Amino acid sequence: MRAQERVPGGTRRVPEAAFDLWLRRGLHQLYDDVANEAIPPELLQLIEQDRRK
Repeated sequence: MRAQERVPGGTRRVPEAAFDLWLRRGLHQLYDDVANEAIPPELLQLIEQDRRK
């Protein structure tokens, strides 16, 4: 059963919900700093040029 699936009664399975929470927190700890960094102007320019094509 996938974590998004429900068991009878509409609740998630506890082990899967706990794993999802652990994974989400771990990914945030690893990648939030990187995701919050400013995008270099050169990269933004390339994205805008590609968007116009």
